[in-house]
Amino acid sequence: MITIYPLEWIDSLILQTLDPKKTNIGDLSEKDLALITHNLSKESHKIQIQLKNEVFALHQKRQIRLLVQKYHASFVYLLDKVIEYQKNHLALTGVMAAIVDVVIDTLYELLSFIQCRYAHYLSLDERVPLRYLIVSREEILLRLQALKDKKMQITTAGTLIEIVFNAINNSIADKPERKITYREIFYQKELLKYLDALVDISDSSGFYSAMDQLLIEMNFNYPPYIMDFTDRIENHLSLQESLEGKINELVLYHKEFSQLLFNEKISFDPARENIRYVLENWFRHEIAYLERKIQILPETQRISEPDQNVRSDNKVECALSIDQMGLILRAGDEARILKARSLNCVFKTIVPYLSSSQKKDLSYNSMRSKSYTPEDRDKEIAIKTLKRIIKHIEEF
Repeated sequence: MITIYPLEWIDSLILQTLDPKKTNIGDLSEKDLALITHNLSKESHKIQIQLKNEVFALHQKRQIRLLVQKYHASFVYLLDKVIEYQKNHLALTGVMAAIVDVVIDTLYELLSFIQCRYAHYLSLDERVPLRYLIVSREEILLRLQALKDKKMQITTAGTLIEIVFNAINNSIADKPERKITYREIFYQKELLKYLDALVDISDSSGFYSAMDQLLIEMNFNYPPYIMDFTDRIENHLSLQESLEGKINELVLYHKEFSQLLFNEKISFDPARENIRYVLENWFRHEIAYLERKIQILPETQRISEPDQNVRSDNKVECALSIDQMGLILRAGDEARILKARSLNCVFKTIVPYLSSSQKKDLSYNSMRSKSYTPEDRDKEIAIKTLKRIIKHIEEF
């Protein structure tokens, strides 16, 4: 059965009548403008009725989806054509300029009709029409500027925010050859919304800032961010003086990373690997490299213990076990009561001057490692000990 092309009149108007290469646009008059405006209104109404009838006649969602996407793609194509005329002939004035504006408004109205009424049948991977892209780009740039003007209460905000701004600016830059989809525009708007919410949130006390957690959860797989992320970890590892210290620190970062939230259904760049896959792979290779290095190097080179030959009478005996002492020292570091360049430095400096009832010489590396896997019993004893200290202070 041969069906009538419902967009025939609008298609002919745009691809024939309004094409400067096929028509002498100077011949168009005010009368033509009035006639085209009237016909466009009628055609728009007719097309909407036609689409409703066709959708109503179909029973399968797959068929409806294909129909809606076909109409949507046709409107996008025609709208792009008109805007192309507008951009390539900047001197358009008078009647022709008025006709082009009316045509653009009509096509945008038809697109809005589909997007509002049949949004669930549209694919987010559909290309964004130029008019929609222009409006969205202006909105995103305004929100970016508003965020720049605010003071972000995040430790690593300076560099990270700049990376995000550059990523979005590059993504929405005017590149005619690039296909920009609804999925990308929606992602950028959501990211900016969550970034705006971070302004009033204080940063977390761990290695991963609130902004890191957001970017990882939203699968912000932008290469410069991934490079900045790994560089920051490597800078922290460089503070460790022994290979064992480096690998312990890296394992801790990996453990914390694996516990972060991650949404694999979204991504900044759909063409690239998920950020979780990339960083998990980086962690595995770095840990394997350090483990291999430990096996190869002589023991004297891979272990850098502090001077353990502190005289016994200079050591302070603690009535707690190694695990319990480690918990208290780690808590003191994370609460910023004990301040040093790293947690490793806290243990390395203090532990040689401590002893327990069972052991005179304690290993700072062993105590530090055990502080990350505490048993409930040790936590209870550590808490009771601190409460006893509080009670004594209250009685002073």
